[in-house]
Amino acid sequence: MRLLDRYLFRELLAPLAYSLGGFLIFWISYNLFTQLDELQAAKLHFWDVVELCVAWTPGFLVTALPIALLLALLYTLTHLARHNEITAMRATGISLWRISVPYFFMGFVASLALFALNEFSAPRSDDWATAILGRYIHKAPVAAQKEPRFQNDRSHRIWGFTRFDYRTGELFQPQVNWISPAGLGRELNAGRAVFTNGAWVFFDATEDAQAAPGGQFKPLLQTNALSVPEFTETPREIHIQMKINEYERLGIRKKLVPLADILDYFRILPDARAQWLRTELQQHLAAPWTCLVVVLIAIPFGAPSGRRNLFFGVAGSIFICFLYIVVQQVSIAMGSGGHWPGWLAAWLPNFVFGAAGLFLTARVR
Repeated sequence: MRLLDRYLFRELLAPLAYSLGGFLIFWISYNLFTQLDELQAAKLHFWDVVELCVAWTPGFLVTALPIALLLALLYTLTHLARHNEITAMRATGISLWRISVPYFFMGFVASLALFALNEFSAPRSDDWATAILGRYIHKAPVAAQKEPRFQNDRSHRIWGFTRFDYRTGELFQPQVNWISPAGLGRELNAGRAVFTNGAWVFFDATEDAQAAPGGQFKPLLQTNALSVPEFTETPREIHIQMKINEYERLGIRKKLVPLADILDYFRILPDARAQWLRTELQQHLAAPWTCLVVVLIAIPFGAPSGRRNLFFGVAGSIFICFLYIVVQQVSIAMGSGGHWPGWLAAWLPNFVFGAAGLFLTARVR
């Protein structure tokens, strides 16, 4: 059986490599042509463009891997069926499920790879690509939001600022508003603030306070440098919330929010308000298993015996995958809007189409 598994696995590798390679060439060419003006404005050299293409690759693989695996499986299974190899295997008493074990193993490995790409490679590659594009035009690595703001629900403090350098943890023109234990409003303004030795230091700072609840703010102090150790917020917390806000602004269909950012966000803000982020957490866990669903879809369309046209199986399975994407997007929209629980919205497409694949595979003759 090991010899048979190696043979079936080897038959899949070449079509998978061709599919991924073809998609990669097409996608990189398309990106280069559509972003040519931006590349010229960034004054990139030849090797910079090559490096940029490498940086783009992990994000591309997140989208292309399930599709490439589907096409490779369809080609491999249809090729084996047309030459009666699957029929010969089954005639010796080997079930279709046992024949498919190498392909399920490949789907499992691809699912793990997809999870790793989503969590580790794709987020870093986005930052890498941004750094390459700003290599010669000297853009500061700042958070790009129209009105940057950080809200700490635990301590009831709201931070505003004009610019945030997440590499140095430096805030420019910060303004912090909070309510004192006596119920009086406080406001701290500064030219800039730096997090050092576990505390925020505000430079050119002025602090105003209310004399009575609902009253006007009056100057309390003015100093060149003010250390405020009771402000427990860290640059990492501010950066995480700003990234989450940016993901929400871009829309969850643009990219998956990294799991580490989601968990950190919930740890920082346990009373998180965003239902879409709860759905995104479940979606992050459910999305990689699309590769296993792809295997279940490909087997009943590619494995049946007979000299069928290759395009029949390809067209049928691609239609089902298109339907899968539609159901997935509708389901995620329902979860993000709070109409469905996050776990149901994220896992429903996998459960429905996985069960359909199991049913169709069991009926293969």
